[in-house]
Amino acid sequence: MRPKERSESGQTDLLRSRLDQILDMDHALVKLAKSIDWRFLQERLGEVYDDDPGRPPLPTRLMAGLAILKSMHNLSDEGLCERWLENPYYQLFCGEEFFQHRLPFDRTSLTRWRLRMGEERLMALLQESLAAATRLGAAKPSDFRAVIVDTTVQEKAITFPTDAKLMHRARERLVKLARKHGIALRQSYARVGKFALIKHQRYAHAKQFNRANRALKRLRTMLGAVIRDITRKLARRPELAQAFALPLSLARRVRDQRQRERGKKVYSLHAPEVECIGKGKAHKPYEFGVKVSVATTLHRSRGGQFVAHVKALPGNPYDGHTLATIIPAIETSIGVNLARIVTDAGYRGHNAPKDKMFKVHVAGHKRGLTKTVKHAFRRRAAVEPVIGHLKQDHRMGRNFLAFTEGDANNAVLAAVGYNFSLLLNWLRLLCAFFLALFATAAAPPVLPRSA
Repeated sequence: MRPKERSESGQTDLLRSRLDQILDMDHALVKLAKSIDWRFLQERLGEVYDDDPGRPPLPTRLMAGLAILKSMHNLSDEGLCERWLENPYYQLFCGEEFFQHRLPFDRTSLTRWRLRMGEERLMALLQESLAAATRLGAAKPSDFRAVIVDTTVQEKAITFPTDAKLMHRARERLVKLARKHGIALRQSYARVGKFALIKHQRYAHAKQFNRANRALKRLRTMLGAVIRDITRKLARRPELAQAFALPLSLARRVRDQRQRERGKKVYSLHAPEVECIGKGKAHKPYEFGVKVSVATTLHRSRGGQFVAHVKALPGNPYDGHTLATIIPAIETSIGVNLARIVTDAGYRGHNAPKDKMFKVHVAGHKRGLTKTVKHAFRRRAAVEPVIGHLKQDHRMGRNFLAFTEGDANNAVLAAVGYNFSLLLNWLRLLCAFFLALFATAAAPPVLPRSA
């Protein structure tokens, strides 16, 4: 069933005041709400629903507004619910006409809505942020013809993985699951497993690696014993095979993997999609998450450095091999043919589309450079502070959303929050400028003193 969309009714209530009567309508968040084309979002995001009978979903403006506010102000789902209840400007932004004293949605509604929308439809929020920037004068359509493309790592909310912690945790999960389904194990190793983990950590810290390796071998032996015990018990209870399939598979992979072997490894049991990515940073040699491509405008617009496109890239592909999919996706998203793409030296040997091959300028190239290309190379580093703001202020630095879908959704929402925060600052500056202009015009002229 399709959602019952809200529209401005203009009705009044004898016992309640309308939000537009008690709030400052010149507030930046109110002006931002008026500048967004909510009908476009209702059409794009409403494509996932059908006309079958059932309970109607929550209004699109409410859920889209919550997603924008969450990423714009770096809030968790719980924090967003608390802030929405006590902030009337948040409620007006989401389409409410009267102040609400109770939440019209549940916290889990945000999770279900994100999963239902997916990366493809959440891109409509990013497109609308760029369209709103054009309508408000914060950017021009020509600003998006030249972009900077770079990659970063969106880290997952996991602890730093070590073999000892992974094997200890895998054994604990299997023991807990066996107890839940009534499987009596020969031994759970709860006490000796904990002591073996503590010993390994202390020996490794003291650089006594022979003793640490013996403790690690002991942890691997205990995990293998639990795996074999559960496998024998499941032979007599085949109805539990499906419940133990994934935990047993992850436990076997954790037990068998070694530090220097090639191939995909498990770095987290609750997020097995996590990848180990090395970006050559001296302070952080390895990061655990997913690679993300970020494209920003080459030249700073009037409202700031807007993000034109963002996309999660699972599988840790080579940077240069991502342009074949990234460049068409950017042009589809912004609706403009790219005239110039500037990248860093990590994109050497790229596989950009043939019609864009000579429009990609890779840093480090020396021959036949024009003044325009040289200036573009000097602007290439402008993408770095944008990535810093995405990570520090808009929830890309540590992703709490589950699965690969959560990786993709979080990256898009971080860019959405960043762009709308730039628009919010732009509206504040415009408001301050006009107030100063009116104050200057209303001030009486200063007459010269008479002698």
